[in-house]
Amino acid sequence: MSVEPGDHAEVRVAVATLWSDPTAPRPVDARTLGVPSDVRGWVAGMSPDERIHQGVLTQLLLGERVLVEQARDGWVRVVALEQPAAKLDLRGYPGWLPAEQLAKASPTDGQRYVVDATATALRDEPAGDPALTGVAVGTRLTVVGAASRGWLPVRVPGIDVPLWALARDLVPAPAGTPEPAEALNVARRLLDVGYVWGGLSAYGVDCSGLVHLAWRRFGVSVPRDADDQRAATEPVPLGEERPGDLYFFARPDRAVHHVGYVAAPPSGDRREMVHACYTSRRVVAEPVAGERADTLVGAGRVRPAPAGG
Repeated sequence: MSVEPGDHAEVRVAVATLWSDPTAPRPVDARTLGVPSDVRGWVAGMSPDERIHQGVLTQLLLGERVLVEQARDGWVRVVALEQPAAKLDLRGYPGWLPAEQLAKASPTDGQRYVVDATATALRDEPAGDPALTGVAVGTRLTVVGAASRGWLPVRVPGIDVPLWALARDLVPAPAGTPEPAEALNVARRLLDVGYVWGGLSAYGVDCSGLVHLAWRRFGVSVPRDADDQRAATEPVPLGEERPGDLYFFARPDRAVHHVGYVAAPPSGDRREMVHACYTSRRVVAEPVAGERADTLVGAGRVRPAPAGG
């Protein structure tokens, strides 16, 4: 059933890309536009420079909730309700998706789990053939039946029968408050993942996406963009930051343009961070030095509040 303006809907592909408008995708982006979407192949098929395309706003994970506002020529303008974006829309991140990548939202009872593997595949039966690949860390899934031989049946939007997830790739949705260092540990697992502007998966990620995605693994809603992330965190005096806090970077009289995780307690003027680096085109762990040190404007601490859904 197609989605229409006013509908609440859910993403039915492993990773959907949110675009600035329906004309933004280039020929090289075709793999992201169908059902299924092939984000892994998309990233692998691009040069490092092609991965920097400002027509990409962010990405949405399987089951992520959106509000449909407008429909046009097979595309829909949506608000991504699980990605805070205060400077753009108080409800969430706005942008365009192919309509076929969404299914109308339908509440289902069951136990909530989160994908803990960097990526996993859902199968048509326990240990069966892959039915949906590339399901990313941080994806929330609803288990809708009993386990079978180490596999869990999960609900997938737009599919009438459950698919099966490897139980060891999932963890129960967290009930407590995680420590910032736990989010840092997730970010470390993504070291060497390529930098993709707007990326939000283990196949490609940008600086603020790395922060958002690692916290999402723990059910915590953190804004999507770096400047909003600074506004939403508790300021920490430089010298008092701890692993898992965030470093923010800005040029004089400009908004924050970069963010990274504090990787170790500071020692004198020496600081370490984990971040998705635009210049290195990958996620790296490295000292805060040179231009980074010159543009460091502060540190912040996430004070978790549970994400919706």
